[in-house]
Formats: sequence, structure tokens, C-alpha cells
Amino acid sequence: MAWGFQPLESRQIIHAPGYGLHIPPGDCKAAAAAAAAMGFQGRHLPFTDMPSEILLKIFSYLDAVSLLCIGCVNKRFYHLANDNVIWFKIYSSFFPPKRTNWKTNSVERTAVLLSHATIQDRESGYWKNEYIMKQTATGKTRIMQLLKPINPSTGLPLKTKEAINLRWVIVLKDRNGKEHVMEQVDISYNDTSITIFWYGTNWPCLDTLSTLELCGMTPLLLDQCKVPTKNGPRRRSLIAEFNLTNLTKVTTMIGSDMLVQLFRLNPGLLMGLWKKGNGIAFVMASLHHHQLIERSTLGSATKQYILPPHKPILDDVDPEYGLHGYQLHIDMHSGGHTYMCGTFRNLFCRKDYIRNGYLRLTVISLKNNSQHLPLAGKVGIFWRTDVFEGNVQNCYMMDVTLLDETEKPFWCFSAPVYMKLSSRASCLYDYMGHNYDLNYMDSEGKVHVELVWIEESKEYYIVNLVLYLRTEKVNRWFGTKY
Repeated sequence: MAWGFQPLESRQIIHAPGYGLHIPPGDCKAAAAAAAAMGFQGRHLPFTDMPSEILLKIFSYLDAVSLLCIGCVNKRFYHLANDNVIWFKIYSSFFPPKRTNWKTNSVERTAVLLSHATIQDRESGYWKNEYIMKQTATGKTRIMQLLKPINPSTGLPLKTKEAINLRWVIVLKDRNGKEHVMEQVDISYNDTSITIFWYGTNWPCLDTLSTLELCGMTPLLLDQCKVPTKNGPRRRSLIAEFNLTNLTKVTTMIGSDMLVQLFRLNPGLLMGLWKKGNGIAFVMASLHHHQLIERSTLGSATKQYILPPHKPILDDVDPEYGLHGYQLHIDMHSGGHTYMCGTFRNLFCRKDYIRNGYLRLTVISLKNNSQHLPLAGKVGIFWRTDVFEGNVQNCYMMDVTLLDETEKPFWCFSAPVYMKLSSRASCLYDYMGHNYDLNYMDSEGKVHVELVWIEESKEYYIVNLVLYLRTEKVNRWFGTKY
């Protein structure tokens, strides 16, 4: 199996879409140091013109990451850096055979003894691929172990931030297939989600773009990279793909200010376009913690991670009783500002609440004033670029984490939402002000929120909050027949 490292003639970032690898050109500092140690310092012989035997000796001093990088300098270095003897030494030092008489200082000697009998019989790059695959598997196992402890209040992993050195990129593809890779500029950590920001001055023209891919980017050799870096071999995991053709005509605009318009690309992506010129100003992604690490690391550059099939939790409760014991954690926020964050327990749905393919869970009742809650602060999505910043009012990020009666995540999402002035007359006499509706819908359910703007206190009050779960999903989850 080839890992997609290709020779590079010019100093530019390269990537291999087929394998999700994305690496910069090789840096020869380590190899130059090795060459100096061998007595070549001060000579006029160019490094790239050295005999292959000498280059192989120099390459043997490099670690795995440096060796992968230097293989991208040119075709000759690529083939030399695939040498099985060198990679067998690296492989053996990390994964020694399970033998009692094995000694760490015999790695090089064993490699020499086996070089002709076994090692060179393999195709070029065989031991490199073996090393990479085993390192990747080891790193993923370590990550999954970190994700096992669960926060009882949210049902989500406790150590999401500690699980991996992870970054996210967006890949913009034009109609000719050319890719523009944009590195994340900033990140904001919220209660149950993260918000990632991309902005700059080198955006391609929006009219030439066909798709946008959101990808997690991880070090190829997880155990070799202690901190996130873009200066080493990395691999992509596709999280979501968005169609940018006729963006402004087919995509929902959720708000605007004097400088930008915000367009929502489900799920969880927000694109800001300059009003003048219609160019890209910034991109924001809101990603829920639920299975975030799996989606960001276990997919490939072309395929999203597929969740394991769910085994129905057989519900032996009388079906007339309906749903019970559900728990909702909801967070409304933007740019480090939290407008409302709360946990609601003991939510239920009787059978007579099931209508039009949905089961209704009432979280905040319109008729119960004691449940009504205010939104704190100036509500809006905060955005920024290298030069400008602003706030688009009446929209924000909403995180929903719904746990079922067994306290397992049942429906989780994080997405930009907006409040729209309601056309219905208010039936509330305790609040005098304009009424607003907020609606969100995906393949698993709907959220409906009603708010009232109180002019005197300059704040919004949530007076109604209802979740609607698709009957089809509930039946699949529990093996029921609602």
C-alpha cells in the first residue's frame, strides 16, 4: 500500500487526496547535520548530487518524521527514503520482536544480517508502510482509551480535549479540481462543542468553487507528535462536504450586518460573505463533542467515518406510557459569550403526544411562567477577520445534547440558528414586547423556541422550548412500534 508521499520539485505544500496525507516539503537540516558529522561540511559537492550510498547512510540517522519529509524533496530522495533496511531499523526499534534474547543494541546488526535474506525481498517501502500502519493503529487505540470516561451530566467523554493533538482544515475545490487548503486560525471551546474559525486574505474566488470539505487533520505518527503541528506528515478525515454552487441562491441566509452576510450550510457550518464584492470573509464551524474525535480521526480523505450499527435497546415498558426519563443539556453561545446554558431532567412524552411522525418533549412550557428563562447579554454571532470584526444580531450557535432514559446520547448537534420575528399574535399577558421564533430541523428531529423581547430590560425571554423526535428514529433506537 502506498501512503501517498510524492516527490516535490518546488517548495510548496503537498497532499495526497487518496490517502488523506498533507505534508510540507522536506527539511534537510537533520540530514545536513548528519552529512557534516561524516566529514562533508565545507565541501562544494551539492547535497543532492552525493552518491546514493552516502545519502542512504545520512538518511539512516533520521527519525521517521524527518525521513518522510525528506522523501518529498525530489524523485531520487523519494526512492532512497523508501529503503527497507532503514525502515526496518525504525520499525524494529519501536516494535521489537517478542523474544527473550532480543537486545535493543542489536537492532542495526540484525538489520544488516537480514537485509539480503528478508528485508530486500520486500517491495520498496514495505517496512515504511508497516511502520506507519502500526503506529496509526497504536495511536487510535490510545485515543479510544482516553474517550472511555464519561461525564454523567452530559453523557459525553470527559477527556475530549486531551484525547488527541487535533486540528481542522477546510478544503475548497474549484471546478477544475484544484484544491485550496485553509488552515484553522483560531478555536473556541464551549461546554459541549468547539467553534473553529478560518479567515485571511488568500481566499479563492467564490464563483469558481464547487465544494467545501471539512476535515480533521491528525499527525500521521500520533506518538511522534506531542503538540499540534502543520510542519510534519499528516492525514485527513472527512467530516462533511458542502456544495458551494449557487451558494447565495440555494443556501439559507441567517443574518447580516453592515459588512457581511451569514449563510448556514448544514450541519454546523457558517460562511460569511462580504456584502461588497461577494467574496469569502470567513468560515466558522460548530462541532458537537459527541463522536467528534472518531469523526475527525477515523475517516479517510474521501470517506466519512461510519458509526457502528446501533443495537436496539429493547424497551419493555408499556408502550402506552411513552417516553420518560430523558435529559436535555442545551447551550446557546457565540464567540466565548454564553447566552443560556442549562440542563433539564425528567422529560417525557405520552403516547397521545405523538403526531405527524414526531414525539414531543416539552422542555419549557408556554403556560408555566416559572420555567421561562432570559438570554444573557447582547445576542448575536461574533465574527472577526484579520482587519474587521462585528456582531450579527439575533443569531448564535446552539448545542443540543439529549440523553435517553439510559443516559446515553440520543440526539446531539451543534449548529448556527437565528431568531425570526413572529407573525402570530402573542397570547401572553405577562410580557409586553415583540415575539420571535427559532426553528431548527435535521433528519432526527426538530427544535422549536419562542422568545419575547422585553424592551425595558433589553433582553430576550425563552417562553417555550419544545423538542420533536422523529418516530422512526425512536423505533430504530428501542425496537418499538410507535
